[in-house]
Amino acid sequence: MKKLIFPALMSCYMALLMTCLITWINTGFDSGFWGRWFTAFYIAWPIAGFLVLIGGQRIRAISEKLAQKL
Repeated sequence: MKKLIFPALMSCYMALLMTCLITWINTGFDSGFWGRWFTAFYIAWPIAGFLVLIGGQRIRAISEKLAQKL
């Protein structure tokens, strides 16, 4: 279960912040912002979750090796 909780939270966090910021930059903050943002988030979160699931451990190992060299 632990292997699913971290990717779910990490992907949600990243997708939420990135889609909100990019939607705001691209379209501005007006009355339709929340609808556009939710559509982007709804699409991005599953993709981000899948990417964290398949690449998270590999990226963590690379970051640990880099940290040891510093």
